[in-house]
Amino acid sequence: MDVREKARSFRALHTNGPLVLPNAWDPGSAVAIEATGAKAIATTSAGVSWALGVPDGGGLTRGEAMGALRRIVAAVTVPVTADVEDGYGAVAETVTEVLAIGAVGVNLEDSRGGVLVDPAEQEDLLAAAREAGGADLVLNARTDTFLTGAGSPAERLADTVVRAERYAAAGADVLFVPGLVDPVAIKELVGGPLPLSVMAFPGAPSVRELAELGVVRISVGSGIAQAAYGLAAAAARELLGAGTYGALEDALGYGELNDLLR
Repeated sequence: MDVREKARSFRALHTNGPLVLPNAWDPGSAVAIEATGAKAIATTSAGVSWALGVPDGGGLTRGEAMGALRRIVAAVTVPVTADVEDGYGAVAETVTEVLAIGAVGVNLEDSRGGVLVDPAEQEDLLAAAREAGGADLVLNARTDTFLTGAGSPAERLADTVVRAERYAAAGADVLFVPGLVDPVAIKELVGGPLPLSVMAFPGAPSVRELAELGVVRISVGSGIAQAAYGLAAAAARELLGAGTYGALEDALGYGELNDLLR
């Protein structure tokens, strides 16, 4: 499947959904996810950052992010969409490189250092991404209205509605609202100008429940990477403490993972 076919396939998954997107951060995690039957994969900037030894939220350079994306895309056959944070200072160049690598979508977020930017500024960013990516690019406009925790729930929802309208006008395909799990707010937003994407986590509604509410796209952000690092810490504590190895019992087989990367 060439890039254009992958792009069409990825776009179609949003209408035959919900599209469930496990998040990978390196080739090993990507092939392990693909082997479970995932129809597409999203990257996580947090996971990529941690794997490279830098903090999320500004620690990555564009070159580092694109290098990780290139290795992930090369390792799998399914469509890949890239978390490119705020575009790394040159969104048109970033989007052009994303497509040249063979990925078919991007996330662009509207907060910087935990603070929401003016929606007009984000409109310009999204419009530049759309112009650079053309019709093939699936543009996932992330708004951090709920993630930053600023304002009351009603104020966050009202701000999200305004941003959805402006981001749709700028050319976004999907509205991504991490931190949003309230069914009432979800129901209001699914009636807006953009299909709704959310980030799930323990305690959030199930995939089935989110689909019944009208959500078209579900990812887990840095959750799988956090779980993997949590396992590393748990296994080390057990090894150094009790001297046992129970935490390793569910590990992917050495030969299985090795074969997936051949």
